Order: sequence, then structure tokens, then C-alpha cells
Amino acid sequence: MSKLIVTGGRKLEGNISLSGNKNSVLKLIPAVLLADSPSTLTNVPDILDVSVVLQLIETLGAKVTRDGHSVTIDPSGLHSFDLDPDLSAKFRASVVLAAPLLVKFGKAIVTPPGGDQIGDRFLDTHFSMMQKMGVEMRREDGRFFLTWNKKKTGTLFLEEASVTATEMALMMATSSPDITVVENAATEPHVTDLGKLLIKMGAKITGLGLSTLSISGGKLKGVEYRVMPDHIEGGTFVIASAITGGHIKIDDFIPEDHRMALINLANMGVKFELSKNSIEVFPSKLVATRKKFKAQPWPGFPTDLMSPFIVLATQTQGTVLCHDWMYEWRMFFVDDLISMGANIFIADPHRVIVSGPTPLMSDRLFCKDIRAGISVILAALIADGRSEIENIEVVQRGYERIDERLRSLGAEIVTK
Repeated sequence: MSKLIVTGGRKLEGNISLSGNKNSVLKLIPAVLLADSPSTLTNVPDILDVSVVLQLIETLGAKVTRDGHSVTIDPSGLHSFDLDPDLSAKFRASVVLAAPLLVKFGKAIVTPPGGDQIGDRFLDTHFSMMQKMGVEMRREDGRFFLTWNKKKTGTLFLEEASVTATEMALMMATSSPDITVVENAATEPHVTDLGKLLIKMGAKITGLGLSTLSISGGKLKGVEYRVMPDHIEGGTFVIASAITGGHIKIDDFIPEDHRMALINLANMGVKFELSKNSIEVFPSKLVATRKKFKAQPWPGFPTDLMSPFIVLATQTQGTVLCHDWMYEWRMFFVDDLISMGANIFIADPHRVIVSGPTPLMSDRLFCKDIRAGISVILAALIADGRSEIENIEVVQRGYERIDERLRSLGAEIVTK
């Protein structure tokens, strides 16, 4: 198990470009299995979750060729619809592969997926969506056996605006020339990214970015497609600059994908200047002008930024309530911040009250999940002294070479 040794107190300065979007690429890779010929994805982030999903599709018969940030996937050799249980248990998005397998084989065998333990993330909405589209299922020995003999189109209303259920519905609906309408669809940028890929492959989709989608398809072809930049990583680097008193220019930053995050950051006193594809973050006097910040479905404040935002709150003048109603274990990492000297009151599993600014002390830390892990790294960047952070593989699942990239901005980090 690797660990980071972080010496705090260094201002971050310089230029950095965002990596490809983690939440997007983990759905684009399954989607290209729908094609009748090879596809090439570019701007693919070099993260552990990508390595695992590529291994998983290779066990199904797909041919994968990886060259830096470019991945070519040939689905012509697919011969299995049985997802490897051990690989599936390593990341949450593995369930999405059921969609292209149902399209290709009319069958799929899936294991309940793994990933971060930040709360109950049930598959009810996913399975309800599939059943409405005609999928039959049974559970045996802890696995789900899915069959899709009679495809149903028409109007499909999702019980919640689930990102994964929306993405699976998009993939499955492209297999038919008949129109499927998905209502109460998720509208996150990575859902739109998937829709743009499917359109390029030959599907007909209207309503991307809205809560009602109209989808039809048929035979899809292989294409070349660039993965969108990661807006969660973008927000993370803005916060890293702000808390260290740094001055960073972030490239491949799409302002439209950060609107609510930027509003919340501005309400904490973060100073920045936007251009078409970049943001420049300036040294700022951090003062909270709002008292409550809440994670919301898109276009609201993304839940994946709440943990880094709490670190920002520890360095901001004022008292704020941070509320994430989605995941009841999201806030548990704040115990580490409290042990470092942060003034945080845990109101309940979904809400914390943060009073700042407070100086932080170095500590021995452990990465509990991807977003908690990057957050304790952020805290270590501003802590007085030398922190040791273990289980960094968790962070490497979602952030590309985070130690090297922070070092390039002036952070003092040693990897062991």
C-alpha cells in the first residue's frame, strides 16, 4: 500500500490542464461496445478505475489497445455476457456494462458493484428502468441474471434522476429504431458526453442536458471521440489554489460545467477570472457570504465536490453549514479534519457546521474514499508540518497522477 508524505505550507502556483472526466469515461468505454467496429477514445485519464474497466471488457472478448491517453476498443470479439465478479467488485460503474451486453447478447450476468463506501447506493432505479424496458431478472448466489427477450419502447419515467440509470437507458434505447422517451432523466455533463458519443456513433437523441430525452437508433459504428475534461477535478484544483493562497491557471476548464460550483466558491471569497477554456485563480481573502451550502442534482452543486469544499470552509472566515443529503457516510472523513484542528460540529450523518479559519496541524491520515482522500491531501497541503497519508490507491482511482501534478505546482510531496 502506497502512501504520501506531504509537508504543508507551500503556495501552489503555475499552470495545469484537467484530465479526462472519470465519471464520463467509465460510461463511454461500455458504450463503444455497442458499435460494429473499433472506436478510439482520446483524453482518457490514467486512473485505476479505467484500468479495471478495460481489464473487465477484455475478459468479455473485446480487444483493447492503449497508447498514453488514447484507447482503441474493438468489440468484434465479444463472446461473453458474464462479468467477472472480482473485477466488478472494484468499482461502482461496473453495473453499466449490463446495458451493452443486453443489447449484444440479450443476456447479462452481473455482480453487485463495489466502489467507495459513502452510503447506500441501491440498484433499485437501475433495475426498475431495465424492467420497464422488458428485461427479466432473477437473483441467485448473490448475482443478477438478466435476460432481454422482448424489447419495450415508448415512454419511460425514472423513479429518480439517477445518472447511471439514465446512461444505461440511453445505451439500451439506441438498439432500436423505435423511439424511447426517458423522463426525469439526469442532466449531468457526463450524461451529455455519453449522448454526444452515441449520436456520433449513429444514434438519434434529442434533449441532451434536459430532463426529457428522446432516443432511437439501430446499427452503431465505431468512431473517434474525446473524453470531456473532469469538472470535479477542476473544482478540486480551484480549491487547492484558494486554500494555499496560490495563483493557478487551469486549462481545459469549461465554465458551463462549473456554474454552481463557481457561484459557491465565489460566495466563499475565492477570486478568479474565466476565459473560454480556462480559469485563473488568484490569492484571495476567504470570507463566507453565505451560511448554507447543499449538494444537489445537476445543475446544482455536485456531491463529489462537497468533501473538498469542507476543507475550503476550514480556511474561510465565517460559520457555514455543509449539507449532503445524498450519501450518509460522505461526512465521516471530517473526523480527520477535526483531529488536525478544524472547528467542525457534526450535526448528523448528512450535515456539518464548519467555523473558520482554523490552522491545521499535520497528522497521520487514511484515504477512506476518492473524494475524502483528495480532501485529506488538500488539508495536508495547508497543515503545519509533515503528514503521512495512507491508502492513496483510493485517490488514484479517480485522480490522475495527483502527487506528480501537485508537485508541478510547487507542493512538497513524496510518494513511498
